[in-house]
Amino acid sequence: MSTTILVVEDEPAIQELISVNLSFAGHKVLRAFDAEQAQTLIRAELPDLILLDWMLPGASGITLARTLRSDERTRNVPVIMLTAKGAEHDKVEGLEAGADDYITKPFSPKELVARIKAVLRRRAPQLTDDIITMGTLALDPTTHRVTSDDLTLTVGPTEFRLLHFFMTHTERVFSRAQLLDQVWGDHVFVEERTVDVHIRRLRKALEPGGHDNRIETVRGAGYRFTAKPITKD
Repeated sequence: MSTTILVVEDEPAIQELISVNLSFAGHKVLRAFDAEQAQTLIRAELPDLILLDWMLPGASGITLARTLRSDERTRNVPVIMLTAKGAEHDKVEGLEAGADDYITKPFSPKELVARIKAVLRRRAPQLTDDIITMGTLALDPTTHRVTSDDLTLTVGPTEFRLLHFFMTHTERVFSRAQLLDQVWGDHVFVEERTVDVHIRRLRKALEPGGHDNRIETVRGAGYRFTAKPITKD
């Protein structure tokens, strides 16, 4: 699935090389040359992942990483540090600042794309193209199909994204606001009750396969998607 990646790199040639390869890999790319510009872009649109150079003009990448981790809005955004510093204590410092991974320059575009996939699979599985199965229910992000046994279920695009998020975050309760941020994006402004409408549509779409009651309403809290086997009375 297409993800938005913010590249924070002050060397134009390296920034261009990274951005072009990420675009070829199907990602939407945002670019910043320093921490201040990066924060301006983040305020406008929360990226799915940040590639962050250690050595930046002004505030360093380490300082920005710590700032991101201290802010509730950006706390869970995956961060990969890019740097020429290869010593063990430098790597430790980067990871302790909140980075999820650390890539030492020079690196190949192929390695970078592979590391991004690995971090997203670990931190944001709803953004990967992995097929997800849960009992007889299966979701394929690549073909955009949802099936139950041999039955193909008709699921709208928003309901598909909602189901994908639910199936990669089972047994957890999410408020309407959290679902809006995770599925619609925090830069999209819609009413929280919109979530209820799409939940109803998703339940209706799952009903022919008998999976509609996997979506549980948690009174006063939000919604939960259960991975437990579904039993019919």
